[in-house]
Amino acid sequence: MNLMELIREQYNDLSKSQKKVAAYVLDHPRKIALEPAQDVGESIGVSETTVIRFCYSLELSGYAELQKAIREQLFSRESSLNAYQQSKMELEEQPHFLEEVMERDRMAIAETMEQIDETHYETAVKKLSEADTVYVLGLRSSFASANWLSFTLNLVRGNVHQIRPESQDVLQILNDMNANSVLIVVSFHRYLKEPIRLAELAKRQGTFVIGISDAPLAPIHAHSDVLFPICSPNKSTLDATAPLFSFLNALVAGVVVKNKEKFHKRQERYQALDSDFLFTEGDDFH
Repeated sequence: MNLMELIREQYNDLSKSQKKVAAYVLDHPRKIALEPAQDVGESIGVSETTVIRFCYSLELSGYAELQKAIREQLFSRESSLNAYQQSKMELEEQPHFLEEVMERDRMAIAETMEQIDETHYETAVKKLSEADTVYVLGLRSSFASANWLSFTLNLVRGNVHQIRPESQDVLQILNDMNANSVLIVVSFHRYLKEPIRLAELAKRQGTFVIGISDAPLAPIHAHSDVLFPICSPNKSTLDATAPLFSFLNALVAGVVVKNKEKFHKRQERYQALDSDFLFTEGDDFH
């Protein structure tokens, strides 16, 4: 178990002040690696002693050992692609490579199931079902999942928009957000600043923010009303693909079940459209 996993595991047993330190360590590991304990304490609003006691709670000898552990982890986590390659190299000698890779995906999905708070899931489904407008944001490695989710949710309930900062007026989109809106942000390591900043601004508009990330205390958690941690074996974003899409599918399924009548009406209208110019055969609504 690495340091960050240890902090997450012991988080609930920490004192209130130590939880502040834990959140700061998880959100700003590079600052911890470079700054002295006194400066860190001032940034958080706790004493230097609290920072050091936090280290002791992890059975570390002190702040210097915390810095060393974080520096080693930052070095090893710098490349998600490298972590992905190394994890697959471990399976190279296995007789059934395909089965081994997919078995790890199955295990990641099972672990994600255990991490998801069902109450938060039900809240998210309710908000997505009742919202006037839903926005979905995910950039770089998170773009594909955001694209799939926005397309599929739009089929199910309508008025779902994927935010694309490279081609849209983001300020206008933020201006349109309100208490009847929901913003879903998919944010994985390495965490981009733009989605986190947009989530912060959306919350100021009264928008309900759903965060989806690779850790309970990932940076997006600070601006999320509910956050869903997705298991990412070996900390590779690529390895999070299977559990991520499985969870997104569960979100869509929840909205379908929650909005049965509305979904059936949309299905009937969809099937009534003349789609011969699009498809070689008449496809069902999907």
